[in-house]
Amino acid sequence: MTLSTFTPTATPGTPAIDAAYRPGVCNIGPAEIARRRRTGHVGVLATVGLLALLLAVDAPAWSRLIVALPAAGAASGYLQAWLHFCAGFGSRGVFNFGALGQVRSVDDPGARARDRGRARQIGLASLAIGLAVGGVAVVLPR
Repeated sequence: MTLSTFTPTATPGTPAIDAAYRPGVCNIGPAEIARRRRTGHVGVLATVGLLALLLAVDAPAWSRLIVALPAAGAASGYLQAWLHFCAGFGSRGVFNFGALGQVRSVDDPGARARDRGRARQIGLASLAIGLAVGGVAVVLPR
């Protein structure tokens, strides 16, 4: 989704870019989305590479659970890109629809609470996906 997809509802004197922010729904724009997608790609490469290495050295099956870590990182990146919501920003009470590194603060306590809730959801979903991938890695034949 691009910034142009949002219908600005800014009041006079409020930048339209702030209107793109939707508590618990959308807190990042195109540049931040692309960054999270890249994080997902790197996490997948790390997961596959680590699993290949563990299989190549004939590591014990239980040790393959370690692939859950990069898999969870990949899941987190992809979920954040797909949802257009940065969990870290949601936890910190900020958003960014501009250039990388130009965050703005969320002042409304209710909006901050919704953002923290969405951040927790992303974290738990990423953990569950990572553990599922780790579980599959454990049961793979040698």
